Amino acid sequence: MLRWALIFLVVALVAGLLGFGGIAGAASNIAYILFVIFLVLFLVSLVMHLVRGRGI
Repeated sequence: MLRWALIFLVVALVAGLLGFGGIAGAASNIAYILFVIFLVLFLVSLVMHLVRGRGI
């Protein structure tokens, strides 16, 4: 999922440089949403491992 967030970030940067404001905005929003989802899933996984007694 982090890979998709980075891909959409690159698409947003390229579209922004070429002047496609709407596409750049949409791609950056998608990248942000995917990054937040990735971060939440990572934190949930980390907490679950700590609760079970396993280390990282």
